[in-house]
Amino acid sequence: MGFLKISFPWEQPIFSTRAHVFQIDPNTKKNWVPTSKHAVTVSYFYDSTRNVYRIISLDGSKAIINSTITPNMTFTKTSQKFGQWADSRANTVYGLGFSSEHHLSKFAEKFQEFKEAARLAKEKSQEKMELTSTPSQESAGGDLQSPLTPESINGTDDERTPDLTQNSEPRPEPTQNALPFTHSSAISKHWEAELATLKGNNAKLTAALLESTANVKQWKQQLAAYQEEAERLHKRVTELECVSSQANAVHTHKTELNQTIQELEETLKVKEEEIERLKQEIDNARELQEQRDSLTQKLQEVEIRNKDLEGQLSDLEQRLEKSQNEQEAFRNNLKTLLEILDGKIFELTELRDNLAKLLERS
Repeated sequence: MGFLKISFPWEQPIFSTRAHVFQIDPNTKKNWVPTSKHAVTVSYFYDSTRNVYRIISLDGSKAIINSTITPNMTFTKTSQKFGQWADSRANTVYGLGFSSEHHLSKFAEKFQEFKEAARLAKEKSQEKMELTSTPSQESAGGDLQSPLTPESINGTDDERTPDLTQNSEPRPEPTQNALPFTHSSAISKHWEAELATLKGNNAKLTAALLESTANVKQWKQQLAAYQEEAERLHKRVTELECVSSQANAVHTHKTELNQTIQELEETLKVKEEEIERLKQEIDNARELQEQRDSLTQKLQEVEIRNKDLEGQLSDLEQRLEKSQNEQEAFRNNLKTLLEILDGKIFELTELRDNLAKLLERS
């Protein structure tokens, strides 16, 4: 699609709003294709030179809407925030998604207002054309106002044929009857020219009638397609509402998982403190063992006490080993839980992205 300048010095914007712009898919005639990545300005313009109203929207310097409003156009609200209209000249259907129902209603009111103004302008233009064409019709003669029958176009047999019964005598000298004969020939040529003109006009009217009939059939087909599209959009809205409720459930589940993570972090912190305490106890046990060795050499009488200390040391080692095993198991469980949590977070992120894409497409 090329780039072009849309507005002219004699065109003035008379109403503007912001909306997401869509066009019907030219291949399927059912799906909407977004023509703007974000909301853009959509304006009504008035062309004072041609006395017409246009809807124009630009995405940067690119024209994504350039639609002239005609009396045959209809703006349809398909939902609380979405409306559409068909442009037969552009051979497409435009759709606008608004941020609120109020903006949609305001745009629809302006559309109806300018559509009525376009109808009045068209009627005035037709009246002017009829007034300008009336003198030429009157100068062509009053016979054109009569029904288009062969008699009215070519004349009756009495009008077309000279009265031969009154002139059945031998033809007089050319000097006496040449003038009436020339006058009759001129009249015949005049009526032949009129007949050819009327036949041409009749052919044009027939072609216009056939074209109008074909357009009516095409409009009926487009109307049926638009009705199918409206039903599909209603179903789509219902599906999106269901998806929205599912998203709320996922959000609740995510909140519960976050709370569980906080609880696990607090438990981990307590365990780490306990490990530090056990390390300190191990250091103390080692000091006691050193003291026991030295006391064994110096004091034989404290062997019984040393044996008690050895028993305590053994208990501490068992507790340490048991604590280490529990810590290793806890770390493995925590690692498994974190992997599951990462997977859930990834699935939630992917689901949120898909929901965002669906919302943008709608």
